[in-house]
Amino acid sequence: MKSTLAKVIEAKAQLLVGNQRSVSSVSLPVKDLEFIQRKKELLDKRSAEIVKCNTNGQIISKNEVDGKVHLNYLVHYQYLIRQNKNLYVEEHCEERRAVFTLNKLISDEEVPKEIDTHHEAMDRETQEEDDRDFKYNRLAAVQYAERWWNDYNPKYKKFEDNCTNFISQCLRAGGSPMYGHPNRSKGWWWQNNNWSFSWSVANALRWYLSGSQKGLQAKEVSSPKQLLLGDLICYDFEGDGRFNHNTIVVAKDIEGYPLVNAQSQNSRMRYWSYYDSTAYTPNIKYKFFHIINN
Repeated sequence: MKSTLAKVIEAKAQLLVGNQRSVSSVSLPVKDLEFIQRKKELLDKRSAEIVKCNTNGQIISKNEVDGKVHLNYLVHYQYLIRQNKNLYVEEHCEERRAVFTLNKLISDEEVPKEIDTHHEAMDRETQEEDDRDFKYNRLAAVQYAERWWNDYNPKYKKFEDNCTNFISQCLRAGGSPMYGHPNRSKGWWWQNNNWSFSWSVANALRWYLSGSQKGLQAKEVSSPKQLLLGDLICYDFEGDGRFNHNTIVVAKDIEGYPLVNAQSQNSRMRYWSYYDSTAYTPNIKYKFFHIINN
């Protein structure tokens, strides 16, 4: 079973770098082929290409259900991307579930983790206010995002959908002031292993950032090119008005577009649009937030 999964992972890596050799004997799921196609389309639009793809797989659980073996495993992809004359490394990790019967692979699918389906009402204002002068330390926020994009800081609770919790930690590492405790529907805060909805729920953070006039504040801009390192992008994959993912800008590509880090499906230096995401739909909407100083 391990050798079968290794062949599948290697086949995907070869296809991503445009090498069709030695993959004809491996049957890949339709969703994986669609991902590879979308990844290549996105790269073509950016005049970029994957010149090398390294992979590492790790089995994390094994269970037998109704005579079938279920293997959950993690795959870590590292793409060396060339855009014109520039080189950089993009990374992402995905958890997958493979099902075998009589040692034959019958299904292999990603375990979806990229969409925050929670929705909590937020009050933007509170009578409490942090009067400190605040200057956002963008370098510290980015350094935190680079350190923890594929790991979990033991100082904080880990959520099943950890994307917004991770972004809030990055903001806090940049010195963003908290206020609103102990009311979970007020402000933006983490204290004594308790937290506001805006700290951990994607749509609540988006709602808070759109109107906050105290503590952590942001200005919405119209283009991703206007964002600086340490700024945020919010994603409404279905276009229904409920935002369900957040990322932090950690770099810019040669054309000035953001590269972002995120959790849930842990990603590093990913192109901002998420066109290659399994959660992407043609109805996707974005909000671009520039963090401002008080």
